[in-house]
Amino acid sequence: MKAQVFRGVNQLSYEELPIPEIGQDEVLVQVKVVGLCQSDIKKIRYPLYEPPRIFGHETAGTIAATGSEVKDWQVGDRVVVLHHIPCMHCAYCLNENFSMCDVYKNITTTAGFTPSGGGFSEYVKVPGHIVRNGGLIKIPDAISFEQASFVEPTNCCLKAVKKAAIAPGQTVLITGAGPIGLMFIMLVNYFGGRAIATDLLPTRIAKALQVGAEAAFDAREPDLAQKIHALSGGMGVDVSILAVPSDRAFFQALDCTRKGGKILFFAEFPDTVEIPINPNILYQREIDLMGSYSSSYRVQALAADIVFNQRIDVDALISDRYSLQDLSAAVEQAIAPGPETYKILIYPGA
Repeated sequence: MKAQVFRGVNQLSYEELPIPEIGQDEVLVQVKVVGLCQSDIKKIRYPLYEPPRIFGHETAGTIAATGSEVKDWQVGDRVVVLHHIPCMHCAYCLNENFSMCDVYKNITTTAGFTPSGGGFSEYVKVPGHIVRNGGLIKIPDAISFEQASFVEPTNCCLKAVKKAAIAPGQTVLITGAGPIGLMFIMLVNYFGGRAIATDLLPTRIAKALQVGAEAAFDAREPDLAQKIHALSGGMGVDVSILAVPSDRAFFQALDCTRKGGKILFFAEFPDTVEIPINPNILYQREIDLMGSYSSSYRVQALAADIVFNQRIDVDALISDRYSLQDLSAAVEQAIAPGPETYKILIYPGA
């Protein structure tokens, strides 16, 4: 099979590899489409993991083989593949901090080498723990592989929405109108909130309005805070979601969030970034700072329902499609996005 192997920082190698051999409780999936995630790009561009590895985790495909102990899945089933499933019994899981679970972090799907997702390949092996515990989701006939590949990123955004307890009637500021920011706009609307977006690109500002933002502004506007306060009854927004790793965006969010409101860090910042803040601002205004990392097992069924019943328009997020062979070019486009760059999908069979 063909796969894109991470051989070092910014080194992707398009190689011929053996198809993974599966055990009795494992499943082999032929990858039809895999989304390119910012976390994939980070792993490729920075010295975070020892090579060789095969990344890619927003995976949808067809079951190509099953182990002898697998009873609930058949060859030909169309499935979403989840690369992480928690153990459900450690202290983190019992507190619903599923993404902190060691099993969640360390048992993952693989196309060879150290298990690292494996979606950037023609075939991926799903370990028995993931097969047995909800890590395969059947795709309805009416849903395309492209649409199904959004189940995992929808889960990640949905986890953040639930953590921030966004409720009907609340106003939510979303900093950044890339594919994740646009998905947040759709989810805020789905849960009855009012979304306000900011970005630097005029096309993304327009796109935010197109997918349902009540208002969208250039983040560089000098009177941004005043405009957002005017849209929120003079109080400020109930919740701000940082969908870009920008300290300036954080301070804008701080200016725009009402007393007693919440600021949620969703985008991952570079390790070198430090944000100085007077703690009395949080104390006196009673603002909650929170983070949301990765997905949650608790909202998995709801994420699938939202995508499969087309409660948000994931097709509107797709801007570019690349063959697996051209993954490096896709990464370069994602690093330096054009005015119409949103979600990039990769096709191993193309």
